[in-house]
Amino acid sequence: MNYTKKEIKKGIKLHVLKTDKFKTNLMAVFLTTKLERETVTANALISAVLRRGSSTLQTQEEISKQLEELYGASFDCGIDKTGDNQVLKFYIETVNDTYLPQSNENILKSAIDNILDIIFHPLVENHAFKKEYVEQEKKNMKQRIEGRIDNKRRYALDRCIEEMYKGKPFGLYRFGYVEDLNHINEVNLYERHQQLIKQCKIDIFVSGNINDEVETIIAENQNIKALEEREPDYNTESEKNTVKQGEKIETMDVMQGKLVVGLDVNSQSEDEKYNAIIYNTILGGSANSKIFQNVREKANLAYEAGSRYFKYKDNIFVNCGIEITNYEKALNLVKQQIEDIKNGDFTDEEVENAKKMIISSIELIDDEQDTSITYYFGQEMSGNEKSVEDYIERMKKINKEDVIEVAKKVEINTIYFLRN
Repeated sequence: MNYTKKEIKKGIKLHVLKTDKFKTNLMAVFLTTKLERETVTANALISAVLRRGSSTLQTQEEISKQLEELYGASFDCGIDKTGDNQVLKFYIETVNDTYLPQSNENILKSAIDNILDIIFHPLVENHAFKKEYVEQEKKNMKQRIEGRIDNKRRYALDRCIEEMYKGKPFGLYRFGYVEDLNHINEVNLYERHQQLIKQCKIDIFVSGNINDEVETIIAENQNIKALEEREPDYNTESEKNTVKQGEKIETMDVMQGKLVVGLDVNSQSEDEKYNAIIYNTILGGSANSKIFQNVREKANLAYEAGSRYFKYKDNIFVNCGIEITNYEKALNLVKQQIEDIKNGDFTDEEVENAKKMIISSIELIDDEQDTSITYYFGQEMSGNEKSVEDYIERMKKINKEDVIEVAKKVEINTIYFLRN
């Protein structure tokens, strides 16, 4: 895979991933803006409203028909939280033109024009979004936000993050808040859309067996031409969490307790975060990890047990699904695993196995178009750009002493427990 990027206009970048591995082209457009309490709900709602129709394809039926005419192309969009930023994500996938019957039609250009229309040239009535679409999507968003409690494992993780980052951007729920929806209408939501596309960081990714014409297609697109240069309004650095929140217990009608332990890793540099990836794999990031083996398998205290490293925030979150009566036992055993690694109570073999697991996953990045786009977007956002090959070489250098150095800096910040 050959990866290149170019700034089309100030604040707007084109990322091209040339590869002949796939019979499809995948295009993604990411709009990145600051996570803020005042706009988080509106931003999430914009993503949902835009998919309903554009100025040229005014209904979902028309969009679906156009996708069918593009030989069964697929379109999707969503909202994500990356560090202290909120990211609106739009994707369109089409078959590569080289695999189609000879014709004058340029499928790549048609796909690019359609997705950019949906994002930047939406359906507008009287200087506002279509009221019907906004009201319907508000109802859908209300159900989505209220339904977050249905997935108790994810809910507990979100609540631990909210408590750990109380009053800070990362503590915000990516889909926003029900109470905001009453104040949003078709007029002020469209105004927010116009403000967003003038100020946000824009990254356009195109992956596939493509040539240099893609740069011309995008540069000549009327929506891109209409965009202004900007100093992107997004957070280039994530705010460090400096306040320990302690223990938080929440009650709900649940059969199983959900324990989440939020850890501050306290890496001193971007480079140290690679060591933290291996540390997390040994702690709880695999089926061979300390937490999985000792809390779940040996002590039989958890139905599920593991951990995940959030590189942008330099935090690890340990998740355990447990019997409610086993709270103290499970928590103490989790704490014991953290201390054991800090004291060097693990083997070189465990380090090597963790490295092999991570390297194997890195080697698969180029095997999926969306995964490779996600990887290079992450590199763009971190400002610490490494090729897949460089990433692997960095991982190979990590040893037991590096892991111990990480472990010594790890501290428990927040303990969250969801129980009945």
